Amino acid sequence: MMKSILAAAALAAVATAASAQTAPATPPADHAAHADHAALPTITSSIKDLLANPATAAVLEKHLPGVSQHPALPQFQDMTLSQVAPLSGGAVTPAIIEAIDTDLKALPAT
Repeated sequence: MMKSILAAAALAAVATAASAQTAPATPPADHAAHADHAALPTITSSIKDLLANPATAAVLEKHLPGVSQHPALPQFQDMTLSQVAPLSGGAVTPAIIEAIDTDLKALPAT
């Protein structure tokens, strides 16, 4: 008798788990309009991400002319400006990073 009760309980648990796995997911509420998707890259974004957006790329080019065509771009594109600064030979200074940050914050959200 005890074995049949345990077997029935185990079967019920398996059936419940199986039905939970096949239940349709609730569709996300307009995921594309989510704040993370509408936000522009920021000063803490990688250089690659900053260059991928035309508005933020223009800010980088304003303060660091030629950065998008720099021959070493493949080596530093996954870094942030703060990470590149000590390796830049003085080309990326705290003042330039601050100016870029100010301009990025002034851009209208997309």
